[in-house]
Amino acid sequence: MRLDLFLKVSGLIRKRTLARSACTSGLVQVNGTAAKPGRQVQEGDRLTIAGQAQGDGVGRTVEILALPRGQVSRRDRRGLYEILEESRDDHLH
Repeated sequence: MRLDLFLKVSGLIRKRTLARSACTSGLVQVNGTAAKPGRQVQEGDRLTIAGQAQGDGVGRTVEILALPRGQVSRRDRRGLYEILEESRDDHLH
């Protein structure tokens, strides 16, 4: 699954256009490397998302637990990833 689509479907970033912009601006890393929007992600990948990308000022590192198939309800989105770290410092690690 494309990174920008996963970010949108999982609710980590509200809109796909914002997810694409965050990726091209270097605000999203996959497994420690800056990633483009079309990068394929899989279960077990670790995403680091700068707080600027989400608009809430909270940087997050998450691990992908599952890739969605089709539409995902808001209630079920949280099951797609596990938050490993959150911080107000939105610099990428």
